[in-house]
Amino acid sequence: MRALKIAATGMAAQQMRVETISNNLANMSTTGYNTRRAEFADLHYQQLSRAGTVNAADGTVLPTGVQLGLGVRPAAISVNLAQGSLSATGGDLDLAIEGKGFLEVALPSGQAAYTRDGALKRSADGLIVTSDGFPVAPEITIPDDARSISINADGEVYAYFADATEAQLIDQFNLSGFTNPKGLEAIGGNLFVETEASGGAITTTPGQDGLGTVRQGYLEDSSVDPVREITELIEAQRGYELNAKVITAADQMLSATTQVR
Repeated sequence: MRALKIAATGMAAQQMRVETISNNLANMSTTGYNTRRAEFADLHYQQLSRAGTVNAADGTVLPTGVQLGLGVRPAAISVNLAQGSLSATGGDLDLAIEGKGFLEVALPSGQAAYTRDGALKRSADGLIVTSDGFPVAPEITIPDDARSISINADGEVYAYFADATEAQLIDQFNLSGFTNPKGLEAIGGNLFVETEASGGAITTTPGQDGLGTVRQGYLEDSSVDPVREITELIEAQRGYELNAKVITAADQMLSATTQVR
């Protein structure tokens, strides 16, 4: 009874879909989070009769064959890179990226990671770091005697000092882009690392090479649409129930077969 195994693959697929939706809803308040979508593909087909074969009875060519599908399999969980809305925070170290691009941060292992979470902080040494304490690359240090800082759309960092009337340029933010940003690997903490699928990082100043600009005092909201996710959740739940019904029907058919005398 192939229907049992086919329906089982359908239930597993809908379960993965529900898990993806639940992760989206859990991160609906995560800064810079992009929604994920589970994608599926049909499994192999059993060829009971191939199209184009010759009928042995009268020599005619069969216009269609008999292919029996064996279920469904996960194909990918893709990332929707649509930008979320920007929320004004007024923080001097809150940065939102308008357009494409990622901020590069340095992990303790020395590996480079990338993020769109611009909720930056200042360490005890004056370094600009992420919420987890990872420094932005290249390292930017705010002088101890700086009263405040200003960051323009091109990523230039200016500091205001008590003994100067004009702001002084102290450093520069860069943005990194990828040929295939959907190929980045998420490692948690709003961080991504490059893979062979994503290609190498192309790092330049904001506004160059198709990358976006930065806005000080703003953060990018999650791109999760709760209404859409709830709709998807209902569809996945109904799909799971229908596949369970198929298993029940197949079980009843097997029961009827075993009772034949």
